[in-house]
Order: sequence, then C-alpha cells, then structure tokens
Amino acid sequence: MHTVQVDTPGGHYPIHIGRGRLAALADSIPADATAIAVVTNTTVAALYGAPVKAALAATGKPLTWLELADGEQHKTFESLNQIFDALLADARDRKVVLVALGGGVVGDMAGFAAACYMRGVRFVQVPTTLLAQVDSSVGGKTAINHPRGKNMIGAFYQPQAVEIDPAVLATLPAREVSAGLAEVIKYGMIADAPFFDWCEAHVAALRALDDDAVAYAIRRSCELKAQVVSQDERESGLRAILNFGHTFGHAIESGLGYGAWLHGEAVGCGMVLAARLSVRECGLDPAVAERIQALVAAIGCPVQAPDLGPDRWFELMRVDKKNEGHHIRYVLLPALGRATVQAVDDARVRPLLPAGNLGA
Repeated sequence: MHTVQVDTPGGHYPIHIGRGRLAALADSIPADATAIAVVTNTTVAALYGAPVKAALAATGKPLTWLELADGEQHKTFESLNQIFDALLADARDRKVVLVALGGGVVGDMAGFAAACYMRGVRFVQVPTTLLAQVDSSVGGKTAINHPRGKNMIGAFYQPQAVEIDPAVLATLPAREVSAGLAEVIKYGMIADAPFFDWCEAHVAALRALDDDAVAYAIRRSCELKAQVVSQDERESGLRAILNFGHTFGHAIESGLGYGAWLHGEAVGCGMVLAARLSVRECGLDPAVAERIQALVAAIGCPVQAPDLGPDRWFELMRVDKKNEGHHIRYVLLPALGRATVQAVDDARVRPLLPAGNLGA
C-alpha cells in the first residue's frame, strides 16, 4: 500500500492506495462514529455492495444504505435531497460518517451532503472509477450540477480519508478507463513533463489496466494533485491549473446534455482545444500541441469538438468558476509541464471552435 498525505487548512488526511483497501474500509471509520451512511449508485452497488457491507459490519455500527440512480444527469438537487431524506429517516446525528462509494458523481454529491447535513459531518471517499481515483475524490471539491452550469453549486469540504483499491477498475467499461486516463495525462501537461513522457510510453499498458502501470499512474496523479491542493485549497490561485481543458470540457457537457459525453471525454477534447489556444496565446510549441492531441486520441478520447454553435460555446463558457467579471479565463500551457491562467478575448478563441451553428 502507498499513502499520499493531503494537508490543507480544511483538513489533513491520507490517500491509501492498494489492493484490498475495499475489504479494509472499517479502518477508515472513526471509533466515535455513531453510524455509517453509504451513498452509492445502482451500478456500483450490484458489483461491490456485498463486500462493502461485509467490511463495514466489522465496525458494529448501524448502517444506512442509499443507492442513487447512475449517471451525470442525476447529479441534481433531487438526488442530493434523497441523501438528506435517508439520513433524517434513520435519525442520524452529527457523528454519522458518510461513505461515498462510486465515481465522481457519487463522490461529489455525498461530499456535498456531508458538508451540509447538520452543518457538517465526516465522510470517506471510496472512488470506484479511474477518474475519481486520480482526480475528483482528492481535494475536497463537492458539488451538484445546475442546468446552466456544471458543478456550480457546492462546497470545499475535505474527507477524512480516501480509500483507493485499484482492483475495482477491472469492472470498468473501456470507455470509463479512457475517460479516467484523460485526467491522468492532464497532470503531466500542467505540472510534470517527465510524467507526460511516461504516459506516452505506457499508453497501451494503461488502457489494458496493467497492474504496475495503473498503480504508478494513480499514485503519481494523487501526489501531483495533493501538492497543488495543499498550496491552494479553495482555488484562489494555483489550484485553477487543475482545470486545464475544463473550460471547454464543461461547455461540451452542458451543451450536449449531461451524460452524453463522459466528463473525461469532454476534458480530453477540451485539452486539445486548450493546447491549440496555448500555441496562439502563450507560445506553446506547436509540436507539443500535436503530442497532446495524439495522446488524447491514443487513450481513446475524442479530439474533434462537437458543433455547439459559436455563440452557444461562449454562453456556456461564461458560466465558469475561473471567470472574473465578464472575462473568460482559460488554463494555458507556456510549455509542457507548466500552466498559467489568463483571460483571452472571444475573437481570438472563435477560430478554434467548430464553424457551424447547429447548437445555436
């Protein structure tokens, strides 16, 4: 097992990475917890519900079990209220511990519920997708979606622990693996050029979920994210670089309808656009932008942006948490392994977008 430590003003906690962590979940439940509430979805529950229930039974604590509908389109107020309804129905108090068992949608909603219920209760992240393991479960971002923008309603709220068991990835569809790898390769682009080189060299092993390759990719991704989050918990500066490709990616998700593209697929395509914009705006070597596009394609994510209509693109990108005033701010790469955030005039972005107007 590898342990990566996250240290922020909002909490200090371990990320445990290793096979068998699912069976050891009882170790993450504080001794003074009065009950455990597991929030999962129907898909994950069918795969891992029984072993998780067995693992948590060792605590001897009462268990609330809630299965939400699966999918990004269910990351809503309605689903959030289902969590509150279950907690209140079982009269759970301030010492209940929530366990988020699932991908990024479950982790974000359960974390947001933990931040709100009785003004804050403890929770543990147990990510079951590659994307959640390397990104969304780490750093304390919790949220739900709004029809006008992704992740616009939420809180910064750190977990007690993150328990990552790479063995659960064996049940992931290939499309979900590709989506998770988009966030893996992102870390190389923004903060660690040698890691990007390593990803290029090991892309086949990563897509095949080779044990050694995946274990290293998860650990290095968590290390890099922990470094950034520990310096800037609430995204007042440095942490914004973690959103490379996300300004375009979130627009794709909102514009097509949540769930049409997976989050990682949209981010992968968004990174291709952001790399092209970096060439225009901050001198990124065009050969590096080509390498980025080639690697996004190699992991199995789309590199051709959908045609949302130019006006619709900008309408959606204006609903972005990095923006200040009426200026859309993008994460750009002056060089591989270095990122910056800057406002770019719409007129300079427009030529990079699909030319049609199907989404207007």
